[in-house]
Parts: sequence; structure tokens; C-alpha cells
Amino acid sequence: MPQSLPDSEISARIEAALYAAGRPLTINDLMRAAGINSKEKIVKLLNELIKKTQNVLTALEIAKLDDEKFVFQVKPVYMPLIRRFAQQPLIPVGALKTLSFIAYEQPITSKRLVQIRGSQVYTHLKELRAHSFIESERLGRLKIYRTSRKFQEYFGINDLNTLKSKIVMK
Repeated sequence: MPQSLPDSEISARIEAALYAAGRPLTINDLMRAAGINSKEKIVKLLNELIKKTQNVLTALEIAKLDDEKFVFQVKPVYMPLIRRFAQQPLIPVGALKTLSFIAYEQPITSKRLVQIRGSQVYTHLKELRAHSFIESERLGRLKIYRTSRKFQEYFGINDLNTLKSKIVMK
């Protein structure tokens, strides 16, 4: 990582982290994302970014929460209008749980998936295939499933072993 990044690059990294996280981040989280060790610089650039978003964006904001965390979010006044869109995820929760088992145990057989997730797993597999998040191959009478390249790109995963260790830590 370069010794001295320009403020514009640090701000861009803060903005990207807040957007991508989808959850509140601490100053320490933002320091790691920006690649700097100066809390003062992060706070200064974060405050500038907050002012900038207030001037440029109408429905979105960077909010400071009571617990000294920051979040990029829809302004509360717009929540009733967009709630119906937010409640329709790309992948249903059940299919997402099945996908997490595939990601963790891959390669995994259809038989094992049915043991873990029940017979509804076939509906989940169909949904996950439709989104190209999984791949399968036949091994005799069984099908073996694993995540696809699209899965890794969509969820920003570079290394499946790191993903597995993170899943275990949670």
C-alpha cells in the first residue's frame, strides 16, 4: 500500500466501504478500508463526505449513529416509499441458506444437501442455477454441486478457503 494516498483516494475508499458494507462501520473499519492509520484524517474526510452527500444526494445519506458508527443509507423519510422494493431480495432466504452450505462444504452431493436442508433444497437449487450461482456435475447417480465464478464475483469472494474460515468464525 502506498505511503501517502491522496485525500480523494482515501475518500473514495471510505465511500466504497460504506456503500458495499450495507451495515454500520466503525472508524477502525473505515481506517482499514482506506488503508491509513490516522483516525483524525478519517474523521475529517468522513465529515467532508457527509457534507458532500448532503449537497449532492437527495434520498441517500451517510448517517452517524449513536455508537460512533457510520452507515450509508436511505434517508428515513423515503423508507415507506421503498420498503416494498427492499423486501424482495434477489435470492429467497431459504435458497441463500442452501447456497451457504454449498459454499462451505463444496463439493457437496445432492444427497447431503437434502439431509441438511430437506426436500425443499431442489427448489433452492433450481433458483440458484437460474442465477448461475452454482454449477453441478454428475458422479454416477449423484449430482455434485459447487459455487460458480459468478457467485465469487457477485459476493466479492477471492478465496474460498478464506470464506470457509470466516463462516466458521461467525
